[in-house]
Amino acid sequence: MEQQHEDTPVWVGAWEPAAGAERVRALFADRFGAEPDGTWSAPGRVNLIGEHTDYNGGLCLPFALPHRTYVAVRRTDGDTVRLVSAQESTGVREVALSEVAPGAVSGWPAYVVGVAWALREAGHEVGGFEIAVDSCVPYGAGLSSSAALECAAAVALDALYGLGLAGTADAPDDAGRAALADACIRAENEIAGASTGGMDQAVSLRARAGHALLLDCRDGSTRHVPFDLSAHDLALLVIDTKAEHALVDGQYAARRAACEEAASRLGIATLREIDLHGLGDALAALAHGTGPVGEGRDEVEVLVRRVRHVVTEIARVEEFVGLLDDDRVEEVGSGMDASHASLRDDYEVSCRELDVAVESAREAGALGARMTGGGFGGSAIALVRADAVDAVAGAVAAAFAAEGLHAPAFLVATASAPAA
Repeated sequence: MEQQHEDTPVWVGAWEPAAGAERVRALFADRFGAEPDGTWSAPGRVNLIGEHTDYNGGLCLPFALPHRTYVAVRRTDGDTVRLVSAQESTGVREVALSEVAPGAVSGWPAYVVGVAWALREAGHEVGGFEIAVDSCVPYGAGLSSSAALECAAAVALDALYGLGLAGTADAPDDAGRAALADACIRAENEIAGASTGGMDQAVSLRARAGHALLLDCRDGSTRHVPFDLSAHDLALLVIDTKAEHALVDGQYAARRAACEEAASRLGIATLREIDLHGLGDALAALAHGTGPVGEGRDEVEVLVRRVRHVVTEIARVEEFVGLLDDDRVEEVGSGMDASHASLRDDYEVSCRELDVAVESAREAGALGARMTGGGFGGSAIALVRADAVDAVAGAVAAAFAAEGLHAPAFLVATASAPAA
């Protein structure tokens, strides 16, 4: 039975980098009885707009959070990986890299050893290591804690095994970081078994502080878009609904499969090839096309709705970026609202908690609000006046209490630095 909760907002702060590094170094020393070779970290992310577009060759606009996953790592002989996490109570896990394959590793270690496996598959010489993990990226909140873990492991292995891909903190190598992101994507898709797109890994490795990352998922190109809400007396409030968020339960994969099926029926490589001007014709072609024997109109209508979301969402990214380029930040809220409606109605990835978060934030004065991330739980974001952050958070918390939902948690997101 759901229980009533206090309506006082709970805030999730980010660790100072030095404190995060010390936490994970101490964990390593305690569990492995030695000092690590070094510490590294990578951020979670929030996506401003462009949801479920990445695996359709589309556009998205994420930025890196100040909340990061920290790793302490020591290179070892052989090919055994020993892992421990402050967030897990399973003790030290051991995995032989020679045994890593799709379906062979379960749980959170898959995200780490999968990166080493993918780097080896790409021809890099990566061997054994010991790794300790600690994180302030909210787990299960749709803020990409998994990519933060993968990318922290990736920059650590890059440094320890001299791969030369990441560059330096002052001079990051974008092409090399794109290659590391590819390894992280393979780790998540093939070893961890989550059929996500590449947005999360790209922004965790290729972001820039003070900027959002416009990512073109058709060719992997990026543009850093200045994004400083404080200069406009605005803030981005992130609402962790505490509704369980998991991408490996089949729903995400079903959405991706539907998009691929629609593209196949239309004779195109990805849905990115459809623009707003051609959307009507594409939807009509789907509606009147021939599908598998026995397919009903309901199945066809699902494909129509999925395509409509993807095409209109890509257009919303373009509009959002245009407004930022013109310094018309206060006007992006309507696009956020439209994105949520499309995700709720056409893509069907929202849930009660996300809808309550979005609606109550708007009623409390947010300029715009939408779910963010893969959906089926996780987080929502709201663009608010800087002096109204506490009031909007309080209104959302009160709405959750009134609905008998578990209390949400909140953070204020600022565009932060990439993995290092």
